[in-house]
Amino acid sequence: MRPLFRNLFLLFGVVAIFSMLYGFGIDFGDMKEHLSRAGLYLPAVVGVWVLVYAFNARAFQLIVNSLRHEKHLPFRYAYKLTVSGFAFSYTTPFGFGGAPYRVMELSNYIGTARAMSATVLYSMMHILSHFIFWTTGAALLLAFHSDMLSPALWTMLSVYILVFCLVLYFFWYGYKNGMIVKLYSPLLRIPLLGRLAKKIYDKHGESMAQVDSHIAYLHSQPRAFYSSLTMEYVARLVNSLEFFFILRSLGVAVSIADSVLVLAFISLIGNMLFFFPMQLGAREGALAVIVRVLGFGTPSLGIFASFYTRVRELFWIFVGVILVKVGNKQIMKQKNLKH
Repeated sequence: MRPLFRNLFLLFGVVAIFSMLYGFGIDFGDMKEHLSRAGLYLPAVVGVWVLVYAFNARAFQLIVNSLRHEKHLPFRYAYKLTVSGFAFSYTTPFGFGGAPYRVMELSNYIGTARAMSATVLYSMMHILSHFIFWTTGAALLLAFHSDMLSPALWTMLSVYILVFCLVLYFFWYGYKNGMIVKLYSPLLRIPLLGRLAKKIYDKHGESMAQVDSHIAYLHSQPRAFYSSLTMEYVARLVNSLEFFFILRSLGVAVSIADSVLVLAFISLIGNMLFFFPMQLGAREGALAVIVRVLGFGTPSLGIFASFYTRVRELFWIFVGVILVKVGNKQIMKQKNLKH
């Protein structure tokens, strides 16, 4: 990536951090009270993400290195790109910022088409792992809390299972055949927009086809495919420890299985409201609902828990923004070199 673009990413990250601090309306008296109450649980909540990002980075590394090229992405650089990529995803509407950052950092080493392929493949894997994790949460809800389900929740579960089956088919078809060209094709038939879409396709159609071929190529390598998916899924499971520590600090005798269920529900609601930067308000509301459904406490727990998650997010966004300027001389190496 050019130094100018890297500096622009850095500037955007710094502005985003200060904007969030201002937008949160921090009362330093309340913060002092929360910090004294949190004790060692706050470092535990922040520290869990060292492992979460490690599994994310390993999944990303497997995908990048599985594509046909002469370079190798070492784990430490995969970790850097992962933390920085998620920092920009957190701070932009629709989570848009992380993907361009990864593409621009990798394109000088493996070409734009492969960099886009790796980024799209990782995003697909990340989304698919979320659906599998949400299904795990649904299974735990049925196994341990089915007596608490209302008719409305039973209906929601039924709809979710149907959606999950459709998503599995969509991803199976997309991984097997590629999906970029097929998803873009309907734009060509939209009045007014179709003419512009055709110009873009005429210029970049070959690159889109290359991305599709790389997507299909990963599917032909079951070991890399399932290993990266497993890493992403394990990252979600480790992430559930965050809410295990949070709820324990608030006096809730939650189990590991219940923390998985809590995170699954919060993650589902947060992703449904993906257009909110940092899921502002969505996470607190979702936590308030799930703790009431499970009988863990009052909805006000969501407000107290948000303190932990916001501190954790700001810490890792800060780390991710700083890493933009660190270790950029040789992100990828020749395959025959050890890392």
